[in-house]
Amino acid sequence: MALHMPTFLPRPSLSAFHTLPGISRVQAASQKLVANPLMTDSLALLNEYLPSPSPLLAAIDHRIPLVLKQLIIEAPLNGLFAEAIADGEFDDFEGHRIRLELNGGQPGVTFGFWAGRLRIVNGPGEATIRGSLSAFKTLAERNQDPDQLFFQRRLVIEGDTELGLALKNLLDSLEWSIGVSG
Repeated sequence: MALHMPTFLPRPSLSAFHTLPGISRVQAASQKLVANPLMTDSLALLNEYLPSPSPLLAAIDHRIPLVLKQLIIEAPLNGLFAEAIADGEFDDFEGHRIRLELNGGQPGVTFGFWAGRLRIVNGPGEATIRGSLSAFKTLAERNQDPDQLFFQRRLVIEGDTELGLALKNLLDSLEWSIGVSG
């Protein structure tokens, strides 16, 4: 859906933005911050430990019916791992439930493997993998070795740790990738 400005309003131009008082100082300061490794490391640390958006996400999550979650998540999830499912890589997970959950308990998603398909289900998992939003993003983008995320305690396995570790090892051994924006 394209957003159109009414014709009676003047179109803002980028050159007009650059003439605002003090904008050159802001640009210079921004460039210094980006070039400073201490600052970028500090910002990354703040990003990791700032208050989580999970309360807002949890409020939204509770209002979405399970059927809609299944429609949205199951097809892409099964498509992403179609080759591994066809090769029987997920067979050891038949009838088991694993929950992926943000720190604080909500929101989260519980999935299982039944009849050759990954399925989204309600309720707790036999194993729970819990972490921050940025830790799950790092895992999904494969920017860091999953073992490091667990050793650094950015991701934690609770419940049936053998089941959780089996999933972690399977995901680590498969060739897959996903780009997460944000």
